[in-house]
Amino acid sequence: MTDQQPPLVQRLRDKLSRSRDFSISLVIHFIIVVLLGGVIITKVVPEPAEITGEIGPVAEAPRPPVDNFLPKPEIPLNQFLNPDPSKQIAPINVIESQRPQISTTFPIGDVIPAPDVDHMAPPPKMERIAGPAVDDITPDIRRQLQETQRIWKTISGNGKKAEYEFTAFIGQYSGGNWNSTVRVSNGKIDAGSLPNLLYLMSAWTKDRVRTNYTNVRAIRLDSDELLNVRPPFIFLTGTRDFQLTEKEVENLRAYIKVGGCIWGDSSVPGQRSRFDLAFKREMRRVVADVDKNFEPLPADHPLYAQAYFKDVKQMPAGLNNYRLPIYAMKMYGEVAILYTANDYGDMWQVGLDHDGQIDLGRNAIGQYTATNPAIYDQREVYIRNIDRDSLEASYRFGANVVMHLLTRWQSKVGEAASSTL
Repeated sequence: MTDQQPPLVQRLRDKLSRSRDFSISLVIHFIIVVLLGGVIITKVVPEPAEITGEIGPVAEAPRPPVDNFLPKPEIPLNQFLNPDPSKQIAPINVIESQRPQISTTFPIGDVIPAPDVDHMAPPPKMERIAGPAVDDITPDIRRQLQETQRIWKTISGNGKKAEYEFTAFIGQYSGGNWNSTVRVSNGKIDAGSLPNLLYLMSAWTKDRVRTNYTNVRAIRLDSDELLNVRPPFIFLTGTRDFQLTEKEVENLRAYIKVGGCIWGDSSVPGQRSRFDLAFKREMRRVVADVDKNFEPLPADHPLYAQAYFKDVKQMPAGLNNYRLPIYAMKMYGEVAILYTANDYGDMWQVGLDHDGQIDLGRNAIGQYTATNPAIYDQREVYIRNIDRDSLEASYRFGANVVMHLLTRWQSKVGEAASSTL
């Protein structure tokens, strides 16, 4: 008898052995799947964010410049003219120690960073001015216009032979830098934008327009003097944000109602500078009428079509070739608030003499009498159009603006005079 097991028992044993190995393998694989599968299953993969074209919150989204179709200055004028070195921005590839040092007695504005309108004061709610419609010329308003003309203008003759006389005023407002384009010495404006413009007007007209260019004055906008002298226009300029007081708003509103004009000229060329935003906002307080807003003057407006210098048929280039249109708000159908955003005031800080050449004359203490060296010395560095032809074009345009503001009420004054007969 042998030790060999029966074939049936052997087959059962072999089957159980294979089954045990399979079971152990199955258990091991199950454990591995549970452990590793648990990690994968519980890991959350974020879905791709929806593409909106914005980065971050809406309030922080970059704002494209309104005037991006115009040639943008590489560095704004008031950045490189700022006397505070800690705020100056060095141009690319220029070593700071090699920067030319500029000294000037003219006031120079602050650095103007990209404006953040979210931090600006919100525009006030507009309401219609109470009383008669703002464009209704009542008999009393006609008499007021006539009185305004009498105060600041003497007329004899017609057309180019007419004679005029007036004193120009720069508005001294709360906050900001109202004197950014003129030199003030001992409390007197003795050089800069308006003196230069008015000097040329007197020279070009052979004193038929007596501009009193040596007596350009600053006037506080909250003073009673504003309504007493009733100048043909108030020149407002600057580089900074500002907010008028309630008294200043009331005075300016009363002033334009009797025929005055507010002429704003930004001392930073282009739109969306601090002054640009502030001026438009504050003038909407002065003309608190929801039906009125700034509008560009058309090419057939009398300022162009009936201009003193008829060859000036469009806006000349302002500083660094900015050429935005004239914006205006009207009262009684005529310009009451006029705004030029091309920075002509800084161009007019470079004077022309009676021969039309750049005036580099100096006074007894060595100061330029008609030219701001901080601008003139940068004419081929940061400023691209300080040359005789560009300056003359800007001055002729400025003369046309002044002449229009002097004459725009003539027809209505004539109607007022005839209505009193």
